[in-house]
Amino acid sequence: MAEFIINTEVKTETPTVEVTLSPQRPLALGRHTFRLVVVDDAGNQSIPDDVVVIVADTEAPTAVLNAPRSVSLGQSFMLDGTRSFDLGGGQVTTYLWTYLGQG
Repeated sequence: MAEFIINTEVKTETPTVEVTLSPQRPLALGRHTFRLVVVDDAGNQSIPDDVVVIVADTEAPTAVLNAPRSVSLGQSFMLDGTRSFDLGGGQVTTYLWTYLGQG
């Protein structure tokens, strides 16, 4: 069990850790990124590995958008919403796409 604070490492000697939450201290709805760096017995550190955890609403659907990280100038590409889901038991039936500009 560990209380995670943004940009503060939690050190363990075991390969698993529980992200301890409560109704008083939940993670907000949306995407949260966690990072793991491992260290060997010689003190060498790995490159970081990140994972995104989606905290989902139990009634409204959750949009999950996949897209390439980069594309060549003038190259078309696909946006993919197939991993979107509804924890409340419903089915996603409509996808509303919006381009928000250069950011």
